[in-house]
Amino acid sequence: MSFERAADLIREADAVLVCAGAGMGVDSGLPDFRGNQGFWRAYPPYARLGLAFEELADPVHFADDPELAWGFYGHRTHLYRDTVPHEGFAILRSWGARVFTSNVDGQFQKAGFPEVAEVHGSIHHLQCTLPCRSDIWPATQDITIDPDTMRAVGDLPTCPSCGSLARPNILMFGDSHWVPDRSQAQLDALNTWRRGRKVTVVEIGAGQAVPTVRRYAELAGAATGALIRINPREPEIRHNRGVSLPMGALEALTAIQDRL
Repeated sequence: MSFERAADLIREADAVLVCAGAGMGVDSGLPDFRGNQGFWRAYPPYARLGLAFEELADPVHFADDPELAWGFYGHRTHLYRDTVPHEGFAILRSWGARVFTSNVDGQFQKAGFPEVAEVHGSIHHLQCTLPCRSDIWPATQDITIDPDTMRAVGDLPTCPSCGSLARPNILMFGDSHWVPDRSQAQLDALNTWRRGRKVTVVEIGAGQAVPTVRRYAELAGAATGALIRINPREPEIRHNRGVSLPMGALEALTAIQDRL
């Protein structure tokens, strides 16, 4: 493994940029949604219903079946609130890293990162389903879930402006009503921070199925080739411009830290 080269890239950089996908949370015990079988192992009731992740992560359900929609997102909210970030997050913090992520789980903020660009939004923030306006506000309401049906029970979050149903401020599949303002402001701040810095990019757990994170990581590391790709399934780097570590986040970050 090229742990020594990865450590050199960290040492030589003016700054470290972490580009994280869903694989970042696996070592914290968060489920791997890779493929329907992985999703259904995490959520057996949806296997019985024959519902795939892509079908549930569709904003149409907030209009057609809000209890189903909030059962899915409410359960995930509870899961993310209860999860403790693994030690790899602390290692990245010790490197002074900034973060670009497609994850909506809020784990980086929970681990103490003050600057995070959440390009697909956050499950811990809400917006109006219409939307009646571009307001985004923190999600504080607890959603009760029936564990047998995975449907929400009782009152659901509503928009404080118009009283319509609220939804997570997350970019879903086929989503034309997502309010991007919060995420765009975070991304603008990150892009401003990157200018003029010699950045080493540490990409973690970002697959090719939804390539948002991989593309940003490759763009950010293009000038210098200072890209460390940590991915147990898809670790390849085009033209070998960077360091490929085919393993999970915590194992790789610990090995690099041991060499710093």
